[in-house]
Amino acid sequence: MSALHELSAQELSSAYRSRTLSPVEVTRAVLAHMERWEPLLHASYLLRPELALAQAKASEARWLRGAPCGLLDGVPATIKENITTTGDPTPLGTAATELIAASADAPPAARLREAGAVILCKTTMPDYGMLSSGLSSFHALARNPWDLSKTPGGSSAGGGAAAAAGYGPLHIGTDIGGSLRLPAGWCGIYSLKPSLGRVPIDPPYTGRAAGPMTRNVADAALMMQVLSLPDGRDSMSLPYQAIEWTRFDQGTGKLRGLKIGLLLDAGCGLAVQPEVRAAIENAARLMEQAGAMVQPMLPFLTRAMLDGMDHAWRMRSLVDLNALPAERRAKVLPFIQAWADSAADMTGPQVFAAFSQFHATRLAAVRASADYDYVISPTAPMPAFEAELPSPTNDPLHPLEHIAFTVPWNMSEQPAASICCGFTAGGLPIGLQIAGKRFDDLGVLQVSRAFELLRGPQRPWPTPS
Repeated sequence: MSALHELSAQELSSAYRSRTLSPVEVTRAVLAHMERWEPLLHASYLLRPELALAQAKASEARWLRGAPCGLLDGVPATIKENITTTGDPTPLGTAATELIAASADAPPAARLREAGAVILCKTTMPDYGMLSSGLSSFHALARNPWDLSKTPGGSSAGGGAAAAAGYGPLHIGTDIGGSLRLPAGWCGIYSLKPSLGRVPIDPPYTGRAAGPMTRNVADAALMMQVLSLPDGRDSMSLPYQAIEWTRFDQGTGKLRGLKIGLLLDAGCGLAVQPEVRAAIENAARLMEQAGAMVQPMLPFLTRAMLDGMDHAWRMRSLVDLNALPAERRAKVLPFIQAWADSAADMTGPQVFAAFSQFHATRLAAVRASADYDYVISPTAPMPAFEAELPSPTNDPLHPLEHIAFTVPWNMSEQPAASICCGFTAGGLPIGLQIAGKRFDDLGVLQVSRAFELLRGPQRPWPTPS
C-alpha cells in the first residue's frame, strides 16, 4: 500500500468502510509527514495536531458504528486562511489585520465539517490575497515542494504547496484572478475554479470563487459534491443544482468530436516561455489524437482590459489601506503599499473607466470562446519563479503581467481548471488550463479527467529532504 499521506480521498473512504484503516491512524501519519515538510514549506497556519486528532477520533467512532456523517468523514483536509473558521482569527495574510476570532464557518468550511472532514490546519496566503506568491507580512515565506527556491504561487499559496507535499488529499482555496489555478499549475496539482456562484462563499464579490485543490481529478469531483451544496449567505450563488459529479470520468472518449480552442497568446502580459508553449502544444496533440478538433484561437485580452482591472483593484486596496490606522498600515508589505498608493491620483472618470474593464473582459472572453466547447491554454506563461519575489516582474506598477490567461474566466464567470501537463528541464511543473462554458463545471472535470488519462503516469511527488 502507498504511504498513508499519499492515499486519495476515495481510497481512504473505502479503507475506513472496510476497517482496514482508521481516521486516527491516517491523521497521525499525515501529521507526522507534515512535521517533516513544514519547516521547509511554511504552508500551514493554525496547525493544531490535538484538534485534528480529536476530529479523527470522533470520525473513527462514527465509522465503527457504521454511521459516517458524510462523504468526507475522516478524510484529512486543509482550508485557505481567508475562509473563516469558527473561533479562529483571519489575518488575510497581512500583519495589518486585527486578530479577531471569526463567529462562524464560511460556507466552504461549513460544508467540509458537515461532511466529516478532519481539518488539519488553515493554509497560508500573501497580504490580502493580492499576490501570486507566498510572500506575506504575517506568515513565513511559503515555498514550492518541487524546488524550495521557487514560489508555490498564490494567493492560495499554502494550499498548492500542501497538496503537492501530501498534507492529506483535500485542500480548498479561493480565486479572483487565478489564485487557485496559478498555484495548481506551479505545484503540479489539479484545481477547478468553478462557475461563479457554484460554490457558495462569504463574502461574495465579482470574480471570486472557492474551489478544490487536489492531486487528481477524482478527489476534486468528490469535493464538488460537498462544496456545491447551497448556502443562503452567498447572495451571488447559483440556484442549487444536483449535478452528477460522480460522472466526472467519461474516459478519453469524452474528447471525441469536441471543438477545442487553443489559446497560446493571451493578447497582453508576459510572453509564453518556450518550454511552456511546447508542453501545451503537446497536450493539444494528445487531445487531437483522442478525436478532438483543436483550432488555434486569436488573442482577445487587451492591454486596456488588464490595466483597467489592475487599476480598479489598486483603488479598492487604497481605500481599504487608507481606512487603517497609520501603525497598522505600516505593517503591510511595501510592494502592496506601493501598488495601492499608485492609484492615489486617479480621478473619478479614470476609476469608472478602470472598473468598466471587468465587464469588457467578460464580454471579450464569452465572445472569444463562444464557438468552442472548451478552451485550452497555459495556466501561466512561465513556471514558478523565485520564492522571495511578490510577482514575476517584481514591479508594483506592472504586477499582473502573468495572469492574462487566468483572469478572463473569473470575469466571464466560466469554469476553468489547471492540470499538470509536463515539466521543465529543471523539473518544475507546467499547468494546462481547461476552460468551459458557464455552468459546465462537470464538463470541465470530464475533459480534465480525459487529459489525465492521456498524459500518462506522472513524476513521483516531491519528498522532504
